[in-house]
Amino acid sequence: MQTSIIGYPRIGNLRELKFASEKYFRGEITAAELEKTAKDIRLYNLGLQKKSGLDFIPSNDFSYYDGVLDTAFLLNAVPVRYTALGLSGLDTYFAAARGYQGEKGDVKALAMKKWYNTNYHYMVPEIDDSTEIKLVGTKPFELFSEALGSGVKTRPVIVGAYTFLKLARYKGSRKASDFIASTADAYSELLKKFGSLGAEWVQFDEPSLVMDMTADDIRLFTALYEKILHDKGGVKVLVQTYFGDVRDCYNELCGLDIDGIGLDLTEGKRSLELVKKNGFPQGKTLFAGVVNGKNIWRCNYASALVTLSELEKLAHDIVINTSCSLLHVPCTLANETRLGEFYKKHFAYAEEKLTELAELKRITASSCPTETEEYRRNAALHSKPRDGGNEAVRKKVAALTEKDFVRLPGFAERERIQKERFRLPLFPTTTIGSFPQTADVKAKRSAYRKGEISDSDYEFFIEKKIAECIALQEEIGLDVLVHGEFERNDMVEYFGECLDGYLFTEKAWVQSYGTRCVKPPVIWGDISRAKPMTVKWSVYAQSLTDKPMKGMLTGPVTILNWSFPREDISLRESALQIALAIREEVLDLEANGISIIQVDEAALREKLPLRRSDWREDYLDWAIPAFRYVHSGVKPETQIHTHMCYSEFADIIRDIDDMDADVITFEASRSDLTILDVLRENDFRTEVGPGVYDIHSPRVPSKDEIKAAVSKMRERIPAEKLWINPDCGLKTRGNEETVPSLKNLVNAAKEARNENC
Repeated sequence: MQTSIIGYPRIGNLRELKFASEKYFRGEITAAELEKTAKDIRLYNLGLQKKSGLDFIPSNDFSYYDGVLDTAFLLNAVPVRYTALGLSGLDTYFAAARGYQGEKGDVKALAMKKWYNTNYHYMVPEIDDSTEIKLVGTKPFELFSEALGSGVKTRPVIVGAYTFLKLARYKGSRKASDFIASTADAYSELLKKFGSLGAEWVQFDEPSLVMDMTADDIRLFTALYEKILHDKGGVKVLVQTYFGDVRDCYNELCGLDIDGIGLDLTEGKRSLELVKKNGFPQGKTLFAGVVNGKNIWRCNYASALVTLSELEKLAHDIVINTSCSLLHVPCTLANETRLGEFYKKHFAYAEEKLTELAELKRITASSCPTETEEYRRNAALHSKPRDGGNEAVRKKVAALTEKDFVRLPGFAERERIQKERFRLPLFPTTTIGSFPQTADVKAKRSAYRKGEISDSDYEFFIEKKIAECIALQEEIGLDVLVHGEFERNDMVEYFGECLDGYLFTEKAWVQSYGTRCVKPPVIWGDISRAKPMTVKWSVYAQSLTDKPMKGMLTGPVTILNWSFPREDISLRESALQIALAIREEVLDLEANGISIIQVDEAALREKLPLRRSDWREDYLDWAIPAFRYVHSGVKPETQIHTHMCYSEFADIIRDIDDMDADVITFEASRSDLTILDVLRENDFRTEVGPGVYDIHSPRVPSKDEIKAAVSKMRERIPAEKLWINPDCGLKTRGNEETVPSLKNLVNAAKEARNENC
């Protein structure tokens, strides 16, 4: 069997692309210098994959910001507001990704949403009635030629036509089906161009095929591909799916004149069943995703071989593949100098997964696979149970009953009690939690981790930053304050470091969006709280002000979803273990005088199954209760907030209301506050703060812009239920953007109050 991957991480082993891009944004390097860094990363990755013996090496899996955004620029689907700025091609691209505010204009960025069920975010293409889809870009061809010039023949990767049209946002009267002909022509031209350059295969990524598909969706998919495949330009076409199975369109997919089909055998619950039941067409290659591209645990070769042997009975040509792009795992274990070998032998980052593919190739080629050294070594690893068990935690989870998830009294009575206690003004203002992690904060944290400063010196510095932050918020005039989170490196990693059962990496960076990278902690064993995690700083902050101070926590579902989870227990079990720990922290905060506690569930939707039929039993029936358990024991006068961002909320809005929080803040600015209609249509009872400006862009919103957003909110939501806030935390921004933005926010809220009177 040959081997393949769907894509490779593009940030560089040490986040070289992130740092170069940020220097470019600050004007510290030229576009040519940024491109040199990017090319160095690409060529290094190509060399690594070639050396590993990988048979199918991808190209065009690199992006400066996002692959969907790249595809929009490739296909001329770029809103005029960006091209009209008159910037260079690269700067126009970044304006669409990040927004632009300067001498040539002021534009917001494109909307940003979660990439299916991952923590990666993609930029949402905009298509209006004037959009003319056609092949105008050259990037995929340039990167194919670049690889060829370095001695590597690659399989170019492009977001598929169906997925592109399904992910796009339509801002006129035309819909996806109106763009079939032009989109198909562009993809057909693309194939011919690759054929002329010498490509043997082209990979079209179609993850939207694993979603629930209607009859119209299937017609859209087949109509596109029948036209695209009319003349393939002499290249073979692989339609690659991932994050699930293609139960709604398996037969239609197999019936197309394509040469390869990529199936996810890891997350695809019915992928193997579909092949067994329907067979696999002769003359086509099955790219079997048996190596998990999302998690960092070593592949269990015994399990993978069972799946491959089943497929061998049904398909004549099988390629051993990853389940999805390796974009979702760190680059290499080589930089993990602090993690002990006992732990590292259980992990496989992107580079190690290349080794796993090579070993599986050798094992399957052997006449006695189970007698090979690679197989025996892997079997021995998986035969031993890991340490980290905590029987007390398991018993607590097992003992939970229905009443443990119910907070009393009910919402309406709590709302009355809290209004009387806090006496906040109409349209109360607040932020989501973090304040800018400026250079001095990062430098001091780094020095502390290296042992270069004492505990007392570090704590004195944090106290000083908190005091400055509170003074700033009082000067600006915010109503509910936060302490700024200067002691926290990341909203999940920080809590992981405070909990037993976690492991922490040194360089396990994964791209979240653009230049934003995260370092997910690893859930190694059973989770428990050894001591208070946030009480000290919250109490100190509250002592500095008479205004309400929010205690800031991350919720159990988000902590789970933004960690590398265990594979030996269920996600439900892990979530409830974390919920036990966060509940203890909530009750400690309340006991120490913190009257407003925010438990962020930014990633609530992230692991929601992609098919509705799996939502309830496989996720919502434990994710919502896990959050409810966290706060079910607090007093009625304690106000519980939560926050969610960059996801589709409409279809689970009733479940969100059922979380029984008192206030929920949503990311909403990049989606033009479209969530407001959803809230109104569903009689959403919880008080809400739809974000009025985008913190992921460096631009400063004007007072009038924010006031217009508030007016739009007032038309749909009762004024007494509205909060005014940014759409996310401010840690990635600078003070020079944050301060004027918050001043404009407060002034807009004050004017709205006066008008309401």
